[in-house]
Amino acid sequence: MSAVVVLLAMGILAGCSKDEILDTYNQAIQAAGDAQLTGNWSLEGKRKYGVDHYTGTYTADYEGFSGTEYLFGGTSIDREAGNKIEVICNLSITDGTAKLVLQSGSDAPQTLIESTGYYSETIELPPAGNYILVEGGEFTGSIELEIK
Repeated sequence: MSAVVVLLAMGILAGCSKDEILDTYNQAIQAAGDAQLTGNWSLEGKRKYGVDHYTGTYTADYEGFSGTEYLFGGTSIDREAGNKIEVICNLSITDGTAKLVLQSGSDAPQTLIESTGYYSETIELPPAGNYILVEGGEFTGSIELEIK
């Protein structure tokens, strides 16, 4: 957070406009939010980002997976692509438990789907940290996820 304060102070001293300062601040918190996402090398499946880290596709086959994978999302004040995303998911659970979750700011996590089936919904994201994640408990099965 001290880096953000330094960036803002530098902007003020350099004569940047309010919009330029806010853009710099937004970029800084977006970079910090990206660090929350599970790295590609640690994922059980394959992720491909869309226009930003909030959108894309993810497919995976799980075998006894227990844990959490932060798949998509970030932190921003003003997302360039707008504040709505469409989440489409096919979840197949053959053993254990699994759920697709939306974690938004300090709100309680919202379970989107937690049983074998199909899920589709358009979600409006507040200006906060917003993440789509998979939680598994000895999960064996598969997921096909598209966020646009």
